[in-house]
Amino acid sequence: MQQVRLITLIFLVGVFVQLQGQASKRPFVLGEIDTLFSKVLNEKRVLNIYVPEGYSPDSAAQYPVIYLLDGTANEDFIHVVGLVQFYTFPWINVVPKSIVVGIANVDRKRDFTYPTTIKKDKLDFPTTGGSEKFIAFLEKELQPYIQSQYKTNGSKTLIGQSLGGLLATEILFKKPDLFSKYIIVSPSLWWDNESLLQYAPKDFQQPKSVFIAVGKEGKVMVGSAKKLNKALKNVNSGKVKVHFKYIGDKNHTDIYHQALSDAFESLK
Repeated sequence: MQQVRLITLIFLVGVFVQLQGQASKRPFVLGEIDTLFSKVLNEKRVLNIYVPEGYSPDSAAQYPVIYLLDGTANEDFIHVVGLVQFYTFPWINVVPKSIVVGIANVDRKRDFTYPTTIKKDKLDFPTTGGSEKFIAFLEKELQPYIQSQYKTNGSKTLIGQSLGGLLATEILFKKPDLFSKYIIVSPSLWWDNESLLQYAPKDFQQPKSVFIAVGKEGKVMVGSAKKLNKALKNVNSGKVKVHFKYIGDKNHTDIYHQALSDAFESLK
Protein backbone atom coordinates (compact mmCIF):
# COMPACT_ATOMS: atom_id res chain seq x y z
CA MET A 1 0.00 0.00 0.00
CA GLN A 2 2.80 2.40 0.91
CA GLN A 3 4.49 1.67 -2.40
CA VAL A 4 1.23 2.41 -4.27
CA ARG A 5 0.90 5.72 -2.39
CA LEU A 6 4.49 6.63 -3.28
CA ILE A 7 3.93 5.87 -6.95
CA THR A 8 0.70 7.90 -6.89
CA LEU A 9 2.50 10.83 -5.25
CA ILE A 10 5.31 10.73 -7.81
CA PHE A 11 2.70 10.64 -10.60
CA LEU A 12 0.82 13.63 -9.17
CA VAL A 13 4.03 15.62 -8.72
CA GLY A 14 4.94 14.86 -12.34
CA VAL A 15 1.55 16.02 -13.57
CA PHE A 16 1.84 19.18 -11.46
CA VAL A 17 5.30 19.99 -12.83
CA GLN A 18 4.11 19.35 -16.36
CA LEU A 19 1.10 21.63 -15.90
CA GLN A 20 3.26 24.31 -14.35
CA GLY A 21 5.59 24.13 -17.34
CA GLN A 22 2.67 24.47 -19.72
CA ALA A 23 1.23 27.34 -17.72
CA SER A 24 4.51 29.27 -18.00
CA LYS A 25 4.38 29.27 -21.80
CA ARG A 26 2.96 32.30 -23.55
CA PRO A 27 3.15 33.79 -27.04
CA PHE A 28 6.20 35.83 -28.04
CA VAL A 29 4.63 38.92 -29.61
CA LEU A 30 6.66 41.02 -32.02
CA GLY A 31 3.95 43.42 -33.09
CA GLU A 32 0.32 43.66 -34.01
CA ILE A 33 -1.66 43.07 -37.18
CA ASP A 34 -4.04 45.77 -38.28
CA THR A 35 -6.18 46.15 -41.40
CA LEU A 36 -7.19 49.23 -43.32
CA PHE A 37 -9.69 49.29 -46.14
CA SER A 38 -8.42 51.47 -48.96
CA LYS A 39 -11.01 53.29 -50.99
CA VAL A 40 -8.28 54.33 -53.41
CA LEU A 41 -7.25 50.72 -54.08
CA ASN A 42 -10.69 49.26 -53.36
CA GLU A 43 -9.25 46.51 -51.17
CA LYS A 44 -8.30 45.65 -47.62
CA ARG A 45 -4.62 46.17 -46.76
CA VAL A 46 -2.87 44.34 -43.94
CA LEU A 47 -0.45 46.30 -41.76
CA ASN A 48 2.15 44.68 -39.52
CA ILE A 49 3.01 47.20 -36.83
CA TYR A 50 5.82 47.27 -34.27
CA VAL A 51 5.86 49.75 -31.42
CA PRO A 52 9.01 50.23 -29.32
CA GLU A 53 9.46 49.16 -25.73
CA GLY A 54 7.82 51.63 -23.39
CA TYR A 55 5.31 52.84 -25.95
CA SER A 56 2.04 53.89 -24.34
CA PRO A 57 -0.98 55.62 -25.88
CA ASP A 58 -1.31 57.53 -22.61
CA SER A 59 2.24 58.87 -22.68
CA ALA A 60 3.23 62.25 -24.06
CA ALA A 61 6.15 60.63 -25.90
CA GLN A 62 5.97 60.68 -29.70
CA TYR A 63 7.92 58.55 -32.15
CA PRO A 64 9.27 58.56 -35.69
CA VAL A 65 7.58 56.16 -38.11
CA ILE A 66 9.40 53.82 -40.49
CA TYR A 67 7.22 52.71 -43.39
CA LEU A 68 8.39 49.41 -44.82
CA LEU A 69 7.45 48.26 -48.31
CA ASP A 70 7.36 44.46 -48.69
CA GLY A 71 6.30 44.47 -45.04
CA THR A 72 4.62 41.07 -45.05
CA ALA A 73 5.57 38.82 -42.11
CA ASN A 74 7.21 36.23 -44.37
CA GLU A 75 9.11 38.88 -46.33
CA ASP A 76 10.99 41.69 -44.60
CA PHE A 77 9.02 42.76 -41.53
CA ILE A 78 10.67 40.51 -38.96
CA HIS A 79 14.32 41.07 -39.83
CA VAL A 80 13.85 44.82 -40.31
CA VAL A 81 12.13 45.17 -36.93
CA GLY A 82 15.03 43.23 -35.41
CA LEU A 83 17.50 45.74 -36.84
CA VAL A 84 15.42 48.69 -35.68
CA GLN A 85 15.19 47.27 -32.16
CA PHE A 86 18.95 46.59 -32.08
CA TYR A 87 19.89 50.09 -33.19
CA THR A 88 17.54 51.66 -30.63
CA PHE A 89 19.13 49.90 -27.67
CA PRO A 90 20.50 52.61 -25.31
CA TRP A 91 24.03 51.20 -25.56
CA ILE A 92 23.86 51.40 -29.37
CA ASN A 93 21.74 54.57 -29.74
CA VAL A 94 21.94 54.91 -33.52
CA VAL A 95 18.22 55.06 -34.29
CA PRO A 96 15.63 56.73 -32.04
CA LYS A 97 12.89 54.47 -30.74
CA SER A 98 10.54 54.13 -33.70
CA ILE A 99 7.26 52.70 -34.86
CA VAL A 100 7.57 50.35 -37.84
CA VAL A 101 4.65 49.99 -40.24
CA GLY A 102 5.07 46.99 -42.51
CA ILE A 103 2.78 47.21 -45.53
CA ALA A 104 1.85 43.68 -46.54
CA ASN A 105 1.76 43.02 -50.26
CA VAL A 106 -1.23 42.24 -52.40
CA ASP A 107 0.34 42.67 -55.85
CA ARG A 108 3.75 44.33 -55.64
CA LYS A 109 4.25 44.38 -59.41
CA ARG A 110 1.05 46.39 -59.69
CA ASP A 111 1.65 48.70 -56.74
CA PHE A 112 5.36 49.44 -57.15
CA THR A 113 5.54 50.19 -60.90
CA TYR A 114 4.40 52.98 -63.16
CA PRO A 115 3.15 52.17 -66.69
CA THR A 116 5.83 50.88 -69.04
CA THR A 117 6.29 51.29 -72.77
CA ILE A 118 8.15 47.98 -73.03
CA LYS A 119 5.87 45.43 -74.70
CA LYS A 120 7.58 42.41 -73.17
CA ASP A 121 7.08 43.75 -69.66
CA LYS A 122 3.41 44.39 -70.40
CA LEU A 123 3.03 40.79 -71.52
CA ASP A 124 5.07 39.26 -68.70
CA PHE A 125 3.53 41.43 -65.97
CA PRO A 126 -0.01 42.36 -67.08
CA THR A 127 -1.03 43.95 -63.75
CA THR A 128 1.79 46.50 -63.64
CA GLY A 129 1.39 50.26 -63.71
CA GLY A 130 -0.52 51.02 -60.50
CA SER A 131 2.02 53.07 -58.56
CA GLU A 132 0.06 56.32 -58.84
CA LYS A 133 -2.86 54.80 -56.95
CA PHE A 134 -0.59 53.17 -54.40
CA ILE A 135 1.18 56.47 -53.72
CA ALA A 136 -2.24 58.09 -53.26
CA PHE A 137 -3.07 55.32 -50.76
CA LEU A 138 0.11 56.12 -48.81
CA GLU A 139 -0.55 59.85 -48.83
CA LYS A 140 -4.31 60.09 -48.35
CA GLU A 141 -5.14 56.99 -46.33
CA LEU A 142 -2.23 55.19 -44.69
CA GLN A 143 -0.25 58.11 -43.28
CA PRO A 144 -3.33 59.89 -41.86
CA TYR A 145 -4.49 56.61 -40.34
CA ILE A 146 -1.14 55.94 -38.62
CA GLN A 147 -0.97 59.53 -37.37
CA SER A 148 -4.46 59.24 -35.89
CA GLN A 149 -3.89 55.86 -34.22
CA TYR A 150 -0.32 56.16 -32.93
CA LYS A 151 1.89 58.66 -31.13
CA THR A 152 3.92 60.02 -34.04
CA ASN A 153 6.26 63.01 -34.20
CA GLY A 154 6.18 63.81 -37.91
CA SER A 155 9.47 62.12 -38.88
CA LYS A 156 8.77 59.53 -41.60
CA THR A 157 11.21 57.12 -43.26
CA LEU A 158 10.45 54.99 -46.31
CA ILE A 159 12.34 51.75 -46.97
CA GLY A 160 12.16 49.95 -50.31
CA GLN A 161 14.22 47.33 -52.10
CA SER A 162 14.18 46.21 -55.75
CA LEU A 163 10.75 47.18 -57.14
CA GLY A 164 10.18 48.76 -53.73
CA GLY A 165 13.28 50.84 -54.40
CA LEU A 166 11.79 51.88 -57.73
CA LEU A 167 8.64 53.05 -55.95
CA ALA A 168 10.63 54.85 -53.25
CA THR A 169 12.55 56.70 -55.97
CA GLU A 170 9.32 57.64 -57.75
CA ILE A 171 7.93 59.09 -54.51
CA LEU A 172 11.20 60.94 -53.86
CA PHE A 173 11.02 62.51 -57.32
CA LYS A 174 7.29 63.21 -57.56
CA LYS A 175 6.04 63.52 -53.96
CA PRO A 176 9.23 64.12 -51.97
CA ASP A 177 7.58 65.59 -48.88
CA LEU A 178 5.65 62.40 -48.13
CA PHE A 179 8.78 61.25 -46.27
CA SER A 180 11.78 62.91 -44.68
CA LYS A 181 14.18 59.98 -45.12
CA TYR A 182 14.48 57.46 -47.94
CA ILE A 183 16.36 54.17 -47.82
CA ILE A 184 16.59 52.84 -51.37
CA VAL A 185 18.24 49.45 -51.85
CA SER A 186 18.96 47.87 -55.25
CA PRO A 187 16.31 49.99 -57.00
CA SER A 188 14.89 48.50 -60.21
CA LEU A 189 15.44 51.74 -62.12
CA TRP A 190 15.92 49.75 -65.33
CA TRP A 191 12.11 49.68 -65.50
CA ASP A 192 10.83 51.29 -68.73
CA ASN A 193 14.38 51.97 -69.93
CA GLU A 194 15.23 54.10 -66.87
CA SER A 195 12.56 56.64 -67.79
CA LEU A 196 12.03 57.60 -64.14
CA LEU A 197 15.45 59.25 -63.98
CA GLN A 198 14.27 62.07 -66.22
CA TYR A 199 12.03 63.22 -63.37
CA ALA A 200 14.93 63.90 -61.03
CA PRO A 201 14.12 67.14 -59.20
CA LYS A 202 16.21 70.27 -59.48
CA ASP A 203 15.28 71.39 -56.00
CA PHE A 204 13.62 70.26 -52.77
CA GLN A 205 11.43 72.43 -50.56
CA GLN A 206 12.12 70.44 -47.39
CA PRO A 207 15.36 68.79 -46.22
CA LYS A 208 15.78 65.15 -47.22
CA SER A 209 18.19 62.37 -46.30
CA VAL A 210 18.64 59.60 -48.85
CA PHE A 211 20.61 56.38 -48.61
CA ILE A 212 21.21 54.37 -51.79
CA ALA A 213 22.82 50.93 -51.81
CA VAL A 214 23.56 48.45 -54.57
CA GLY A 215 25.61 45.27 -54.67
CA LYS A 216 27.23 43.11 -57.28
CA GLU A 217 24.05 43.00 -59.34
CA GLY A 218 25.10 43.56 -62.93
CA LYS A 219 26.03 46.55 -65.04
CA VAL A 220 22.49 47.84 -65.54
CA MET A 221 21.45 47.74 -61.87
CA VAL A 222 24.71 49.25 -60.61
CA GLY A 223 24.77 51.85 -63.36
CA SER A 224 21.23 53.09 -62.71
CA ALA A 225 21.87 53.33 -58.96
CA LYS A 226 24.94 55.46 -59.67
CA LYS A 227 22.85 57.67 -61.98
CA LEU A 228 20.34 58.16 -59.18
CA ASN A 229 23.12 59.15 -56.81
CA LYS A 230 24.51 61.63 -59.36
CA ALA A 231 21.08 63.13 -60.06
CA LEU A 232 20.52 63.77 -56.36
CA LYS A 233 24.01 65.22 -55.93
CA ASN A 234 23.06 67.77 -58.61
CA VAL A 235 20.04 69.09 -56.69
CA ASN A 236 20.57 72.82 -56.29
CA SER A 237 18.98 73.51 -52.95
CA GLY A 238 21.53 71.79 -50.77
CA LYS A 239 18.60 70.40 -48.81
CA VAL A 240 19.29 66.77 -49.65
CA LYS A 241 21.98 64.67 -48.01
CA VAL A 242 22.85 61.66 -50.14
CA HIS A 243 24.76 58.58 -49.02
CA PHE A 244 25.75 56.01 -51.63
CA LYS A 245 27.14 52.57 -50.79
CA TYR A 246 28.38 49.90 -53.16
CA ILE A 247 28.42 46.58 -51.29
CA GLY A 248 30.53 44.44 -53.56
CA ASP A 249 30.35 41.20 -51.58
CA LYS A 250 26.53 41.10 -51.73
CA ASN A 251 24.09 40.47 -54.56
CA HIS A 252 20.41 41.18 -55.13
CA THR A 253 19.27 38.30 -52.93
CA ASP A 254 21.35 38.97 -49.82
CA ILE A 255 22.15 42.70 -49.79
CA TYR A 256 19.11 43.96 -47.92
CA HIS A 257 20.03 43.31 -44.30
CA GLN A 258 23.58 44.67 -44.64
CA ALA A 259 22.34 47.67 -46.60
CA LEU A 260 19.81 48.60 -43.92
CA SER A 261 22.45 48.31 -41.23
CA ASP A 262 24.69 50.67 -43.22
CA ALA A 263 21.74 52.99 -43.83
CA PHE A 264 20.93 53.34 -40.13
CA GLU A 265 24.57 54.10 -39.40
CA SER A 266 24.73 56.68 -42.20
CA LEU A 267 21.46 58.47 -41.45
CA LYS A 268 21.88 58.74 -37.69
